[in-house]
Amino acid sequence: MTTKPLRWIRKRIHQLPVQQLVAIIIGLIMGLIIGALLAIPLAYLPDPLGNILPSACTVLFVWLGISIMVMRANDIGALLSRRQFWSGSEIKPSPKSERMILLDSSVIIDGRIEDIAQTGFMQVPLVVPRFVLNEVQYIADSSDDMRRVRGRRGLDVLNRMRKNSVVPVRITDMDIEDVQEVDDKLVLLARQLRCPVMTNDYNLNRVAEIQGVQVLNVNELANAVKVIYLPGESFQVDIIQEGKDPSQGVGYLEDGTMVVVQNASHLQGKTIDVEVTRIIQTAAGRMIFAKPE
Repeated sequence: MTTKPLRWIRKRIHQLPVQQLVAIIIGLIMGLIIGALLAIPLAYLPDPLGNILPSACTVLFVWLGISIMVMRANDIGALLSRRQFWSGSEIKPSPKSERMILLDSSVIIDGRIEDIAQTGFMQVPLVVPRFVLNEVQYIADSSDDMRRVRGRRGLDVLNRMRKNSVVPVRITDMDIEDVQEVDDKLVLLARQLRCPVMTNDYNLNRVAEIQGVQVLNVNELANAVKVIYLPGESFQVDIIQEGKDPSQGVGYLEDGTMVVVQNASHLQGKTIDVEVTRIIQTAAGRMIFAKPE
């Protein structure tokens, strides 16, 4: 009768976002203050109203205070984060509140997030919800060899990042209890925290964008930082296979960009100098067409 309710309350408090917890406390204090002020005049009413109304009004205003503050917690948090203060006759913006980025299981398993974090370009904490970590662990325990290797690589990447990453990597127990799917949990949690999600999952990318959640896609980042060659420029490439046309040779740059070289099928296994003729942007990435110099 005592320990189980207390454990349940403790678990719920642990899972609540800090923003909502602060809103509940503020609403509780405001409700108690208003209830106490109204209890003084209400206590002078004749019985039984004088005995019942003070307590009833206090409970009512506590409930109203908590409900209103919880419903408007995100708006109040956004207002406070963008608040301004006066300094003489000039208005100066207040320091911005700390942001975070939620990591999806796909980006953890991919592993490139470790290298991105080491570059120092990201200056906000990377947060892994417990349900995402459980999904990676489930993949690592899979009976399929390929899935098991990928899952274990994700756990290794996460362990190294927590020890050596330039930016802090945190594990959070915040959860969306009424939702079962991990992707749905992640999107709803990101909406509550007003933070972006980093992923490689195409479907999660589209669902998050539809619901107004900012998405950071590692694949899009990789395409954005690829070396750009213009027609007429030259570089070296290894010809490793034939193209669709029997006369074409195909090679790849270090960033994975495909290079199709005309009249180079007989040069397989060799490194040659090529000149760019045209560049095509496709859904799969950038393709470079070239000719031997």
